[in-house]
Amino acid sequence: MIASLQGIIDAIGRDSMIVNVNGVGFKVAVPTSVLSDSGVIGKEVKLYTHLHVREDEMSLYGFGSLDELRLFETLLTVSGLGPKTAMGILSAMSADQLAMAIASGSTEILTTIPGIGKKTAERLILELKDKVGKVMISTSAGKAAQENADVVGALISLGYSVNEATRAVGALPAGKKLALEEKLKLALQYLGK
Repeated sequence: MIASLQGIIDAIGRDSMIVNVNGVGFKVAVPTSVLSDSGVIGKEVKLYTHLHVREDEMSLYGFGSLDELRLFETLLTVSGLGPKTAMGILSAMSADQLAMAIASGSTEILTTIPGIGKKTAERLILELKDKVGKVMISTSAGKAAQENADVVGALISLGYSVNEATRAVGALPAGKKLALEEKLKLALQYLGK
């Protein structure tokens, strides 16, 4: 199996890049985070990879960190979820945003991802809550995480993107116990700046 690649970027596509490793070009599907962070032709890049083998195709998926690769491989354990959908999920939101949505059981956040409907979102939460949720968010922070997910959901329903809503919740004062309404008010003030 190909576990990682390190080489020069020869070409960039909409959702992939060709990495030249000592004269051999590997086409690697990558999330948008990798394209935005290191997507410059001629730049050296290191990718942690997952080789997906099917009867009629072999595809290579690359990630900028081992954590992102592990999350991708964890997503593949969900029944009915293939590598293209898993890559779409990781392109639509960061690993932290995804973990928060799964841990808090927020189908509203997950259904904002293109290609993810309510049933798929519910399956993601059901099958991954124990795997992803406990790792990323401690159980003592469970109530706060649920409230934060509620704030993110409310902001999304008001027309803000997942990234804007998550960034606003991330900017809330840490360590302070705030009511849900106060959190929403502060998040709206942050977005109004």
